[in-house]
Amino acid sequence: MADQYYLYGIFPAPGPQTLAVQGMDEKPVQAYPLGAFTFLYSIAGQKRYLASRSNLLTHEKVLETAMQQGHRTLLPLQFGLTVSTWEQVEQDLITPYCDDLGHLFHRLDGCREVSVKVLWDTSTELERLMVENPDLHDQRDQLMGTQLTIEQVIQIGQRIEAALEQRKQEMAQPFRQVLSSLAKEVIESEPLTDTMIFNAAYLIPWEHEPEFGQAVNGIDQTFGDRLRIRYNNFTAPYHFAQLKP
Repeated sequence: MADQYYLYGIFPAPGPQTLAVQGMDEKPVQAYPLGAFTFLYSIAGQKRYLASRSNLLTHEKVLETAMQQGHRTLLPLQFGLTVSTWEQVEQDLITPYCDDLGHLFHRLDGCREVSVKVLWDTSTELERLMVENPDLHDQRDQLMGTQLTIEQVIQIGQRIEAALEQRKQEMAQPFRQVLSSLAKEVIESEPLTDTMIFNAAYLIPWEHEPEFGQAVNGIDQTFGDRLRIRYNNFTAPYHFAQLKP
């Protein structure tokens, strides 16, 4: 049976030539030059890969290791991509997407992706909301102490939900205003959990990360312990350059 190749990402040639890291199935990661590009790959031990935490982390680790070695401009490929031959790669990817790859590399040159996820404690913020809005507090109490019609219950619930949503947007606004002004591009995504109120990726110049990190910390300090911020300052540019053949 002929080998299958698991692909991690694409670099402008010459790209990384050696990489001291194990890839999927604990196989050594290798480089394959193809025209103006270099692919990182390993021999695939499976036809399909489960998107488990371990496998996803391995995929990311390969790309991050290359970035740590100075190969900062790359296009991460989607998790689980395997091919049978390099001719297939040239036919399905290089030939139809050659110009797109060039544009993406130009767009990413000298830039890095960072991400910010902001979480809050819903119960705590709800109680704060009640204290600051006595009228809304009284209406909520009616839900527990008075026989209300279904329409009244729905109306009060909707008012509370709308007030919480407004609060979310107000607390997320400093992240939108301050951080967006420091980035070349921003992609805001839907929150991943009920407690997440903001989720965004930023494309910034590599040398500006310390300034960006300080801005994140500054916003964090204004909210004290009301928010939990997950700031990832080192990742492959999945949001801005992932090519899905």
